[in-house]
Amino acid sequence: MTNEGAGVAVAQAIANAVKASGAIVRIEPEDFQNIVSRSENPLVIVASGGMFSRSYQYLTSYRGFILYTKTGTPIQLPGRAEVLQATRIWVPG
Repeated sequence: MTNEGAGVAVAQAIANAVKASGAIVRIEPEDFQNIVSRSENPLVIVASGGMFSRSYQYLTSYRGFILYTKTGTPIQLPGRAEVLQATRIWVPG
């Protein structure tokens, strides 16, 4: 496969991932926290990791969109939030 063919294959794989997952919207951590705080029974998926510095990634669903944020410090989630710990979150880029 040529470099051009490989690039096309990667672009197609990303497009398929977006189709499978729906619209993923990257927002600021403060906005994510505000939306989760306003939600009645939020489900939040959390992953943490990093080689040189710790980072935290969060996903939640809101009005048909998947909201995503990444931050260097943990977000305070409301006690009513259902939290699922993931080993890794991958967001098409």
